[in-house]
Amino acid sequence: MGIYSTVMEAVTEATGLSPTAFFTILAMMVVVYKIVCGMFLGPEDFRQKPQKEPIQVGDITESELRAYDGSDPKKPLLIAIKGQIYDVSSSKVFYGCGGAYSMFTGRDASRALAMLSFKPEDLTGNLEGLCAEELSVLEDWECKFLDKYPIVGRVVQPSNTSQNGDGLHIHHNDTNGHQQEQTKDD
Repeated sequence: MGIYSTVMEAVTEATGLSPTAFFTILAMMVVVYKIVCGMFLGPEDFRQKPQKEPIQVGDITESELRAYDGSDPKKPLLIAIKGQIYDVSSSKVFYGCGGAYSMFTGRDASRALAMLSFKPEDLTGNLEGLCAEELSVLEDWECKFLDKYPIVGRVVQPSNTSQNGDGLHIHHNDTNGHQQEQTKDD
């Protein structure tokens, strides 16, 4: 009992409080500390979560690209710039439904980005009539996307098919607008 009484006397001399008051205050401080610490993020919250491997969509048309606009949560968020398709799913806050740039998702946004425009009529890959300054702005956007998002495909023109006597002819335009033809025999 000598140690107990020595500690109690030391607490009273050092703090001026009775041992009961001292230990009550100490317990309350521990509880407040735990509550306050629980209100903030812990170190494990700062660890980056492993990102999913982006789904490669390959060559798709603009109309097929529109299916990746964020309306289906199972599909990635995709945006095209100058025909290259980027997976922007890692930035759902900006490009997902309700995000500040959600109107660009599922579209080739080249013209709108070059013109710094949010007009629906500018959401196209058509670069005709853009001045050198606007093309420079688009190049800056393209560099930012290349640094931040993976390329998962490219936009191609829709295919036209026709059948004649010697097989199936498939006509399509590449991203440069040149018509190409493939022939498939039955």
